[in-house]
Amino acid sequence: MSIIRPRLNDFHRIPVTQEDVDFAIPFIDEDIPLYVDPFLLWKSPSQQDNSLHLTITNSFNFLGSLITAGNEKQAIEILIRASECNEVGLGNSKTKTGKKIGEKLARSVLSVFKHIPQLGKVGFSHFEEIQLLVDSFSKDRVSDIACNYLQSFLIDFTIEQSEKHGIPIEKVILENVYDVRSNKFNSEKTYLPINPNTSSPILFVPKRWLKFSPWINPDDYFDNYYVKNIHKEGDEFPNRVRLLNFNRKNYDIVQTYTKIKEKQIEQCKNDPLFNQIPITSAKGKLATIIKLPTGKTENADRKYEDNVCQLMASLVYPHLDFAAEQSRTDSGVLIRDLVFYNNRSLDFLKEIYEAYDCRQIVMELKNVEELTRDHIFQLNRYLNDQFGRFGIIITRKAPLSKIFKNTIDLWSGQRRCILILDDSDLSMMTQVFESKQRYPIEVIKKKYIEFIRACPS
Repeated sequence: MSIIRPRLNDFHRIPVTQEDVDFAIPFIDEDIPLYVDPFLLWKSPSQQDNSLHLTITNSFNFLGSLITAGNEKQAIEILIRASECNEVGLGNSKTKTGKKIGEKLARSVLSVFKHIPQLGKVGFSHFEEIQLLVDSFSKDRVSDIACNYLQSFLIDFTIEQSEKHGIPIEKVILENVYDVRSNKFNSEKTYLPINPNTSSPILFVPKRWLKFSPWINPDDYFDNYYVKNIHKEGDEFPNRVRLLNFNRKNYDIVQTYTKIKEKQIEQCKNDPLFNQIPITSAKGKLATIIKLPTGKTENADRKYEDNVCQLMASLVYPHLDFAAEQSRTDSGVLIRDLVFYNNRSLDFLKEIYEAYDCRQIVMELKNVEELTRDHIFQLNRYLNDQFGRFGIIITRKAPLSKIFKNTIDLWSGQRRCILILDDSDLSMMTQVFESKQRYPIEVIKKKYIEFIRACPS
């Protein structure tokens, strides 16, 4: 049975949530939209992370020593080899396969060791500064280079986490394992999880290293440092290429910016794959939902769906990981869904997994005055495809008794379970979210227990 945005643990039917594990759970068909930020290793209280940051920095600066010694060809070969790390699956690729940089960009990167005296003498303290000096060198390259230099550590980390969580591993060959003693990339045979679609090896990355954008990055440099401290009023703002040229000629300014970022160390934190909205935002979205009219007047249906999407994803976290928000058409009717991974993190989630083959939970959104049999049957038809035999409709008002009976009849005849949540249930879940005494998902559990009690024995 196929599912939406499958992850490695879903394929192996391993019941863990993203909150449960120390690594970012890899998707099978696409990359994780995060990047390794070397600055997080530099600021970490862990001496191991600090040592790994030094490994990254020294390995990158070794390229500078090769340039100084006249070994440009060797430096180019190493940099190109370091520039892509498909095994970690980080970034925005939809194919799980990226491209290495070309020789032209490699030469441009390495030229900074020739043309910036400070780098020629002592090298970088934070090699992410290269984003401020060279065009077309972005955060994905910073992340991939860091990962390639740390593959030896990532192998051990991945094996450890696989054993801890029961993730199968197989014999593989990695082509880009960096040896810090010889300063060379070598191939290595080891055991790792593999992508079930491509049989390519997978490396896990600690969640504590990941951000959407590096702490040192071009946008932050321009908006929060250059504009405020360097740009003169009345002067034309430089385009990207002119700004990079300015930075190379005035590297001391880049160093000053980096020192400021080091002093702001406490503000630098990793980005989780999902963030719950604050309680005040949750209450605000609930208030908006309750005030909205039913139907499509003044785009009310879209506003309802947008607010429910954001609210519900936070209310059920961390017990349900958000998988996708999608639209589909059923007999000409556009339907908005929320899809969650069922990681069996609670007893009733385990029960619906086993009783209804529910690997993912689909929640269908209906901003209607009155729920009808057609709405029930629309979701029921959809459940036949890939979600198992359990689903939830989120609507405005409690269903009429004859509509509730339709859901009971579906259970009796086909062993399908469709729960119906309304505005009062969302209000209860938000109150529980605010009180922090229990979990909001327990409201859904209560609905499920009520439903089962109403079913014929």
